[in-house]
Amino acid sequence: MSRFWSDLVHELTPYVPGEQPRVADLVKLNTNESPLGPSPRALEAIRAAATDTLRLYPDPDATALRQALARYHRVQPEQVFVGNGSDEVLAHVFVALLRHQAPLLFPDITYSFYPVYCRLFGVRHETVPLDDELRVRIADYRRPAGAIILANPNAPTGIALTRDAVASLLAAHPDQPVVIDEAYVDFGAETSIPLVASHPNLLVVHTMSKSRALAGLRVGYAVGDAALVQALIRVKDSFNSYPLGRPAQAGAIAAIEDEAFFQASRQTVIESRERLTEGLQRLGFVVLPSSANFVFVRHPHRDGAELALALRERRVLVRHFARPRISAYLRITVGTDAQSDRLLAALADILSRNAVSA
Repeated sequence: MSRFWSDLVHELTPYVPGEQPRVADLVKLNTNESPLGPSPRALEAIRAAATDTLRLYPDPDATALRQALARYHRVQPEQVFVGNGSDEVLAHVFVALLRHQAPLLFPDITYSFYPVYCRLFGVRHETVPLDDELRVRIADYRRPAGAIILANPNAPTGIALTRDAVASLLAAHPDQPVVIDEAYVDFGAETSIPLVASHPNLLVVHTMSKSRALAGLRVGYAVGDAALVQALIRVKDSFNSYPLGRPAQAGAIAAIEDEAFFQASRQTVIESRERLTEGLQRLGFVVLPSSANFVFVRHPHRDGAELALALRERRVLVRHFARPRISAYLRITVGTDAQSDRLLAALADILSRNAVSA
């Protein structure tokens, strides 16, 4: 069948998402999903939207949702763009804002969808190495560029930049689009959205999949200058004028408005992350400082791929990346405390067995 493919399809190396197996009694800590579930108000709104009106197209501009997000972030509705998950928002961003003659810059270790989009949309790019501690150095981006995109906190490391650091980057590149992908920002980092007011080149991308626990609803959005948002709208309307269905828009509005649930949920994840970090450190793991809902860890005397396989045999899934510089690491989602305890017990068993065999 591949003889019918276009030349572009032959050249693509698609993004590989985290495995979604259907196995009973599995501790699934490989895809950074929330262990807590969505706001009950969001679930109620989704159910209420599932009526006879589903025969009608949704609002193509998602007006009510954009207004709710604008109120929440203290911006104007024309500064908000919404899409079918942040991955779709990012796809539009790559087409609308990041394709220039000079190269797009992003870290050598970051969200692996970025190089996929570059290949798909013909975006010339260069990667900037993280330092020896796997941190982004803003000084390394003081070089010619057509645009810059950074995940903050970075993925898969979980390490965050301060808002001041992002402001420094913006000051060094006032004439280039700068995109800050804040998928995990709610778990301990500083959002760059307040910088939008003074930086017309800044676009900040968010998702409702992580801290709002709506990964199955597929809602993402971006906040930036109205001119940047208008570019995204032009791309959207050339691709899919109705990206968000009625239940998605209703559920997202309710989730945004349930601030008490949101704050309690994010605090629970933060506390569970610190508890998990301490448990891993007691087992001898090196744990990078995380501001996300996952931790990035390695054991100084154990191979990352072998640990991931041994955990899988014990029905515990974590993410391993067979890539240069990070092949020793595991990315572990912060689950419930019970899931973390099972992970830690499995690791303790693996390490003790290896010690005995050695």
